[in-house]
Amino acid sequence: MNQVLKIAVQKSGRLNEKSMGLLKECGIKINNGGKLMSTASNFPLEVFYLRDDDIPQYVAEGVADIGIVGENEFLEKDEQVEVINRPGFSKCRLSLAVRREEEYNGLEWFEGKKIATSYPVILRKFLEEKGINATIEEISGSVEIAPGIGLAEGIFDIVSTGSTLLANGLKEVEVVLRSEALLIANPNLNTEQKALLDKLLFRIEAAKSAKQNKYILLNAPNDKLDAIVSLLPGMRSPTVLPLADEGWSSVHSVIKEDDFWEVIDQLKEKGAEGILVCPIEKMIV
Repeated sequence: MNQVLKIAVQKSGRLNEKSMGLLKECGIKINNGGKLMSTASNFPLEVFYLRDDDIPQYVAEGVADIGIVGENEFLEKDEQVEVINRPGFSKCRLSLAVRREEEYNGLEWFEGKKIATSYPVILRKFLEEKGINATIEEISGSVEIAPGIGLAEGIFDIVSTGSTLLANGLKEVEVVLRSEALLIANPNLNTEQKALLDKLLFRIEAAKSAKQNKYILLNAPNDKLDAIVSLLPGMRSPTVLPLADEGWSSVHSVIKEDDFWEVIDQLKEKGAEGILVCPIEKMIV
């Protein structure tokens, strides 16, 4: 029987969409399956749809070989799994928040107070490290209403845009953890499973590199060519081709997503014209 790699993803929500999108970017076609499991038609992969807070346990116990889970759930559950990749999406933060009208002057405000949260492990560790003695009220769901109903003076919860806090009369006062999606694995994968995982990681890195870079094409006067090329190191060095117009060349290269606006301004200053910046579908380095 051929080996199949089993991956656990969140069954619904933003992390599910991003996880399935990543598999699609890796060229993996997922067949429409049931509510619990689907299979890929062109890669030996089975997809299990689970609650995000169950994924670390299922991976640790070998029900799934790998899983995509939020860093917050990975730290909260503290299961024996390995972090093998950071896909780079579903970024958020876990923060402390209090009523908007409160005068907050620092962490000491929480001394002797009650804090409601769905992440008691992460919060307890943070409070112990900071020497703050507070009571943790563990609840699941709708943490943000706790101060309004008198259950707690503050909350510790996931924050993305802050709109939920604002709607409940709260303000963010301390960022405790910056979280993102993690690709985790069972530490006891066999040789065949590890080989399949390596193939998947290769595809993931190609997709990530493509997102982080842009392909740039431009026309450059030959007397400014050296100065323009010096701004475009590319993967190894830019490609330079002569144009039909004498004295001009076409320059092709790759630049970082975070750098390209600044680089483009410099290229224009050096005399570059007809600058095209294109997305990259896949990038093998």
